Amino acid sequence: MNQYASDIAFTPSVKAIQSSKGSRATYSRVEQGYGWQTDVTPELEAFISGLDMFYLGTANNAGQPYIQYRGGSEGFLKVVDSKTLGFADFGGNRQYITLGNLAENPKASLFLMDYTNSRRIKVWGTARVVEDDEELMNRLHDPQYPAKPEHVILFTIEAWDMNCHQHIHKRFSRNDILPLIEKLRAENQALQEKLAQYESRTES
Repeated sequence: MNQYASDIAFTPSVKAIQSSKGSRATYSRVEQGYGWQTDVTPELEAFISGLDMFYLGTANNAGQPYIQYRGGSEGFLKVVDSKTLGFADFGGNRQYITLGNLAENPKASLFLMDYTNSRRIKVWGTARVVEDDEELMNRLHDPQYPAKPEHVILFTIEAWDMNCHQHIHKRFSRNDILPLIEKLRAENQALQEKLAQYESRTES
């Protein structure tokens, strides 16, 4: 059993490299103090409520990692309880690599990106696929989203951390940009109307 929540990522090998690179003392103070979180907090719930995408990492029994993009309506990754996140999973290219990996190795991770505000949260834990649970599916699926869900994936949190914002390039979603575009269109229309009125007066 890990002594600290961060030990799920900070293995002895990682700690040895941190020592050689000069960062172990800093992370040791983190371990002794506030440390990483192991439950859903209001901060984490607020963070995921605005996400329309994230990355899901799994690995097979041989240790071969795999990262998959997951997208949906805003807030499609939901809090199930204080230890569990869940989402309705949609069909894609039907390779089912993630499902195959989880069938033999439940260890998984989530990489949650807020590109607009240059923030990221990393989550470690385990994941499992839930088939044929209509009540759970209805709880997690947004019926307005134009895709049919195949099953549910539940993610049990072991540790999570919001880490450094450095080198995160800003990206803006369609929902971020559209209001600005509509505002510019309205302003442009108003200017065109004023110009037309001015030209009409000068011609007469």
